[in-house]
Amino acid sequence: MTVHSFQEHFDSKIDREVSIEPRDWMPDDYRKTLIRQISQHAHSEIIGMLPEGNWITRAPSLRRKAVLLAKVQDEAGHGLYLYSAAETLGITRDQMYDQLHSGKAKYSSIFNYPTLSWADMGAIGWLVDGAAIMNQVPLCRTSYGPYARAMVRVCKEESFHQRQGFEIMLSLSRGTEAQRKMAQEAFDRWWWPSLMMFGPPDAESPNTEQSVRWRIKRFTNDELRQKFVDVTTEQAKVLGLEMPDKDIKWNEERGHYDFGKIDWNEFWNVVKGNGPCNKQRIDARRNAWENGQWVRDAALAHAAKRKARTGETKAA
Repeated sequence: MTVHSFQEHFDSKIDREVSIEPRDWMPDDYRKTLIRQISQHAHSEIIGMLPEGNWITRAPSLRRKAVLLAKVQDEAGHGLYLYSAAETLGITRDQMYDQLHSGKAKYSSIFNYPTLSWADMGAIGWLVDGAAIMNQVPLCRTSYGPYARAMVRVCKEESFHQRQGFEIMLSLSRGTEAQRKMAQEAFDRWWWPSLMMFGPPDAESPNTEQSVRWRIKRFTNDELRQKFVDVTTEQAKVLGLEMPDKDIKWNEERGHYDFGKIDWNEFWNVVKGNGPCNKQRIDARRNAWENGQWVRDAALAHAAKRKARTGETKAA
């Protein structure tokens, strides 16, 4: 078959909603786009453990500690699923780690903000994981099979994370005046960064159009952001919290909430490495990688010895 024939077969599978699998022919740009997106997603899960892990020992009760610990463990698992999915595209895990540690690969801008109070654990679960669910549920139908299958479990666990966060915010909003104030302040801090999580406006996103055409993404950045605003604004009413955006208003004609202007200068500044915690997050990952070298070496040595023993047994 010629390259043209392979391309036609690939396009036909995309049009017929047939999953692309690792051994299928795929355009180089499709492969590169998937590696970029899946590895960025995996990096985000691993970096995302840092702002929450900081609060495990300081959670206000044993129950809260156990729930937060379970959530952070889930995120480590999500990173594992996603790195494994990316590896089916021909990139190694060590290459992906190197790209993260060198700054070549990006991760979600949201994880470069500090967690200043316990209420931030609620805001992250409610808003950040809520935005993640909005973005990731459609990925269960993404065109690349291994990615879609990994996302099924990820989304089930993210749903737990979002509910955990909302429950924290609900408890605080129904608590003392100090607790309500803490919840509102966390909401104010995390609202705009959560809207930025969906990526730049469609007009400024170089990858969105092609990704939608390939059915890697099912919705554009702006479509997902609007859906998030509509859902979260109603949830804020249940919590009795004030929207941080004073311009938010229901638009009867559009059937959606209109919302204020996002500070995209802040977004690009964080993406470029100049956010409040960019250096801290990457330094933590580099240090963990370097300090864990002896564990990796020991695991490889053990595997080699076990393989040698197995070979001797079979030979005997």
